[in-house]
Amino acid sequence: MHRVENWQRLNKVHKGHYIHRILFGETDVSTDLKLLLVIGGLYALSVALSNTFVNVYLWKQKSDYITIALYNLFIVIAQPIVFILAGRWAKQVDRVIVLRLGVFFLSFFFSVVLLLGEQASQWAILLGVLLGIGFGFYWLAFNVLTFEITEPKTRDIFNGFLGLLNSFAGMIGPFFAGWLITSMAETTGYTMIFTISLALFVLAVVLSFFLKRRAAQGRFLLCSVLRWREISADWRRILLANMAQGLREGSFAFLITIWIFVATGTEMALGTFGLVTSGVSLIFYYVAGRLVSPKHRHKVILLSAVVLSLAVWIIAFELTFARLMTYGVIISAAFPLLMVPFLSMTYDVIGRAKKAAEWRIEYIVGRELFLNGGRILSILVFIAAVLLFHPKEALPYYIIVVGNAQLLLYYFIRNVSD
Repeated sequence: MHRVENWQRLNKVHKGHYIHRILFGETDVSTDLKLLLVIGGLYALSVALSNTFVNVYLWKQKSDYITIALYNLFIVIAQPIVFILAGRWAKQVDRVIVLRLGVFFLSFFFSVVLLLGEQASQWAILLGVLLGIGFGFYWLAFNVLTFEITEPKTRDIFNGFLGLLNSFAGMIGPFFAGWLITSMAETTGYTMIFTISLALFVLAVVLSFFLKRRAAQGRFLLCSVLRWREISADWRRILLANMAQGLREGSFAFLITIWIFVATGTEMALGTFGLVTSGVSLIFYYVAGRLVSPKHRHKVILLSAVVLSLAVWIIAFELTFARLMTYGVIISAAFPLLMVPFLSMTYDVIGRAKKAAEWRIEYIVGRELFLNGGRILSILVFIAAVLLFHPKEALPYYIIVVGNAQLLLYYFIRNVSD
């Protein structure tokens, strides 16, 4: 009997080790790292199910670029403000509690969308603020926990695997949601996917209770890390690179979604787009996480930035579903190869920076301020272009300019130390 039990125990250990080797190779990873990946995956699936379709939900009620732009603008305005508040609380209370607050506000956001129903477009600014608050609390805590739980030898693996989970969520989330919406009465379909998102957020909160408590001490000194000349040249370069990253993200995040819906007139096309492009991302996030070493980061980022810049020409002057899909496949291959080494480089620079252990939360907040600063600038320029010129005339040149932001990102990080 004891021999059978011992054999079963050894078999479980062997299987667990085998699965670990497939996922993480020979690198030892902590339980908290695995748990944080699961929470990040649940978040990604919930957002992939619902958030992709909120822009379409608003567009169908009021086909107006300004309404969509204002909704997204107030997301990125509220987010950095909340980052500052969340950073202070993370130092005075606990990062895990801040993470739960983020998930709570995200759940509340979807509840409000459901309650407003067909009046949602009239409250676009309020909805943007609520979502920005949720994103602010969640991403501050998640980024700080990522910095604390990972170390230089596990960061590329963590970021690559997290990207893989995001891609997997991006594959099944929009496709399932698009199928559900088109196969049911519209209101029922949207209600179902928003409800499923709420359930996933609740599960993420439950799992967060298994993370080790991580209280911090000391004062919140954000201004100290924003005086970049007193920190290091690498820190200044990383901040400017994050602003460049935000320039593209700010508007492309919602424009591609709207253009696919306009080109096809069906949510199922969005699901198909997400399924194909996220499948490509899944493969390349895995490749980036396993194969991109620190000594090759600069070259990989440059190559990816060039590909991303060239890709926008495919959709600049003609928007068809075929062109949008081609564009999506190309950027889905290039973007992981840029973001995985860039994120790892960012955390490495923070780890080497002045008083990194004491000011780690301030560094994360400082990075997010510049990232969202780029997003805000991107959307403001978009609004100005739409108001001053006819969208069909202005948008091609706008996306060409903004689509080259990744070259600016490389320019800033080209001299960052390995």
